[in-house]
Parts: sequence; C-alpha cells; structure tokens
Amino acid sequence: MHDVLIVGAGPAGSTAANLLAQAGVRAVTLDRDVFPRFHIGESLLPIDLPIFARLGVAMDRTRWQYKQGAEFIDERTGEYAFFSFADGLDGTPAHAWQVDRAAFDKMLADVAVSRGADIRFRERVTDIAIADDHVRVTSDRGEHRARFLLDCTGQDAMLGRGARTIAPLHELGRAAVFCHFDDLAPDVRQELGDQGNIKVLIVEDGWHWLIPMHGGRLSVGLVKWRGKLDDDAFEAALAASPLCRRLTAGARRSDTRTIRNWSYKNTRPSGPRWACVGDACAFLDPVFSSGVSLAMLGAERTVDALVPALAAGREGAADLMAPVHASMEVAYVSFEQLIRRFYHTRMVSHLFFARTPDPMLRKGLISMLAGDVWRDDNPFQDMLRGSRVQPQRVTTPNE
Repeated sequence: MHDVLIVGAGPAGSTAANLLAQAGVRAVTLDRDVFPRFHIGESLLPIDLPIFARLGVAMDRTRWQYKQGAEFIDERTGEYAFFSFADGLDGTPAHAWQVDRAAFDKMLADVAVSRGADIRFRERVTDIAIADDHVRVTSDRGEHRARFLLDCTGQDAMLGRGARTIAPLHELGRAAVFCHFDDLAPDVRQELGDQGNIKVLIVEDGWHWLIPMHGGRLSVGLVKWRGKLDDDAFEAALAASPLCRRLTAGARRSDTRTIRNWSYKNTRPSGPRWACVGDACAFLDPVFSSGVSLAMLGAERTVDALVPALAAGREGAADLMAPVHASMEVAYVSFEQLIRRFYHTRMVSHLFFARTPDPMLRKGLISMLAGDVWRDDNPFQDMLRGSRVQPQRVTTPNE
C-alpha cells in the first residue's frame, strides 16, 4: 500500500513526485512512455523560478535559452510591441526560459528521482478504481494500491475523459500545426539568442509562435480558433510572413505535426481520494504560455494540501482539494479572460500596441504575462475581473 499513486511523469507528475519524496511520503509514479519523449510547449514563464528552486532544479544558459520577455507583431499593419518581464509590478520575477521539452521533462523526472521519488517508465495504466478506503490502479505490469491518486496524465486527462467531465472552452484556440527549424543562419541565431523572446505574430483568427531555443533551434507554430487549420494552411501562413521566411531561410526543417482538442476544463477535477493536476484539470489556448507553469504550480499546491491530510488521516475528504481548485481557478479564469480579449476585442490595438499606454496597466499586463496572477495589486487583472468577455456556457458533453 502506497500513500500516493501518480499517473503521468510530465511536469505536473514529476513536480508532485519530487515534493512528496521531500516530505517523506511513500509515492510511486507510473508513465507509459520512456523519457526523453517529444512534447510541445517550450516557452516557460518567470513565475516558475521559485518552484524550480524548491525542486532543486538548476536552470542556466549552457543548456536552456534565456527568455527576457515577449514580442507581439502584426505584419499586416507594421505594429510591434515588446514586453520585458523586468518591467512588471514589483516582485514579479524578471526572466524565464525556453526549453526543449523532451530534455526538460526528463530533467524534472531525474531530479525527482535524485530526491527519492519512485518513477516507473513504460508502465501503462489500464484501469483505475476508487474505493472508500483506497484507490486501485491496474497496469500492464500488475496492480497498485494507495491512499490517494493524482491524475497527471496531461491532455489525455484519464479520469476526466473516462467520466466524460471534459468540457470544451469555445472560441479559444482549437488546434496547432507546428515544426522545428535547425541550423539557423549564424546572424539569425545571434539575433534570436540575445534576448530569447517568444515572438507572437498575429494573423487572421489566430497567431503564430516563434520560439528560439538553445542550440540554434526555432519552434514555429500556427494556432487558430476558427477556420481551416491543416498542413496547407500552415504552409500558406509561413509563406505569407516575411519574418518567418527571413528567420528560417536555409534552415533544416523537421516534419510537421498537428495537435487538436485544445482549450477545455475538467468540470469535476477532484473527489474523495483523487485529484486531477495540470492539463488533466484544464488546458487553455497556449498563446500566453501558461500550460507548464500552471501544471507545476498546481502540483505544488496539491501536494501542500495533501501531505498534512495524509499525516492526519483526512485524505479521503471529498472537499480536500477545494482550496487548491479555488486558488488555481484564479489563474485559469485570469488567463482565459486575457485570451478571449486577445481574440475577440480590441485589447491588442488599444493596450499592446498603444503608443502611450497607461503605465500601471502596462505593468500589470506584464506581470500577468509572467504568470504572476496571485496578487491583489494588479490594476490590469482587476479590469479583467470587472468586465469579463462571456464564453459560451461550459457544460459536460453528456448534459
């Protein structure tokens, strides 16, 4: 009998495994893959820096691309804006990192193991059963029992999809088509590497990402919230962008990949003896790079609630994770509202590209872009709360 079973060893699972091991909790983590394995989502946020320190994760320029901020570009109008994280509200961390997710996720898992975590790869979970006094997980290698279960299965969202509680968030990004470019021209490598900023190119009904990475790689993707999105649409968008053509000229290109079924919430993210964490709980359009950060921070908050509950024998309480979900909902709602304004209002023109923006609103926007959303002195975030862009009603698919 373990204390905790974790399904999935990505950023959420490895963070939980690391912190549980540090707390002396008997936990085992199962993942169907072997790391490193490919994953998209390469742009991190400054709000990650404190959790990196707590995990014992060392980030430096010899392995990862330093990220100073974010650039927003509309090539149709010539408008441009640069936001340096260092210009946010007081206390907002001043930089972030761009990472190769295969190497980054393996590093998180390796650090967790070095802290005492038990992570087992190439073990596929086939069934989960929740009883009154324990949880049982069946895998292709055998059976495991524990006092509590964490679903960290990412967008597979094993519990949510099994219970049909995954509800789409309409009018946000619904898919992405992307590839990588290697062996960039030396002048391009220097240009991109100096600041390491993510570049967001605004296009009709969507946006491009351009993410410089360590070693001269450039990740390029296209996200749209409506309209046709396939390989042909991606090729057309690349050809139509002078910046994309210039930065990738002569570079070696990877195969094109597509990911769909983005933007959703799990309408029942926890229950007695179980909780969903990270993308298994919710996933938003990645325009503001919130996925990895919210996964790791959600795991941290979940573990901080779970450890004392295990010690007191209260881990079976149905409302154990209610404070965690309330805390994470602040971030999910804030980012969802920011994304909806990005797509469906004039916010980009009026604030992002404003010649003389309100200085405090701009600082508040930068802190939000940094993921620093759990504070009560951000006038921009207060504005989002006070005038929400209403989505369609979120329901479970079987309602």
